[in-house]
Amino acid sequence: MSVSRCEAVLFDLDGTLIDSAPDLAGTANDLRAGRGLPPLPFERLRPMVGAGARGMVGVALGVKPGDTDFEALRDAFLVRYAQRMLQHTRVFDAMQPVLQRIEGAGVRWGIVTNKAARFTEPIIAGLGLRERIAALVCGDTTPHSKPHPAPLHEAARQLALAAAQCVYVGDDQRDVIAGRAAGMPTLVAQWGYLGEGPPVHEWGADALLDAPTALLNWLGVA
Repeated sequence: MSVSRCEAVLFDLDGTLIDSAPDLAGTANDLRAGRGLPPLPFERLRPMVGAGARGMVGVALGVKPGDTDFEALRDAFLVRYAQRMLQHTRVFDAMQPVLQRIEGAGVRWGIVTNKAARFTEPIIAGLGLRERIAALVCGDTTPHSKPHPAPLHEAARQLALAAAQCVYVGDDQRDVIAGRAAGMPTLVAQWGYLGEGPPVHEWGADALLDAPTALLNWLGVA
């Protein structure tokens, strides 16, 4: 696809556009500390960041949805995360010039994330992104979240574009599933968190990006 065919780029948030792992992992270790448990290595927590509170509570405390303590621990995680979510979170350094180049080429861009609006909106405002984006879809914007295609269709609607005129960049298999279901070209950000499921080459994406600058090559605006 060239820039003449791609009218907008949509990004997943955590692990694709921003590096939020330090604050999410820190929150998980805060929960462990409150229960007298030693911290887990960052490398153990980072891959599960894309699964949100569910994934972080699971890896940190071995509790999953349906377990007796899950909802209380998830809620405790979210309360603590809200207190520290901008302590270390940043836009990936390598993404900054990529965003500038996309904007310079006249291509609009937006965010489609499963993160709830009560966390997403303060984060993107705190990182100076709110005025730059042309579309924002959070985990509670539509009745369904990814891997359902509804969030991507909503982003295309906000942009007044067909899904096929957009490209979606994400770092989780759910992103690829959602993109394919929406009829939107979908690329994998291999610098992201990637989860613990099948390897990325089995996800069925249109392309695997080894670095943010590879997106510019794919778009033809490098």
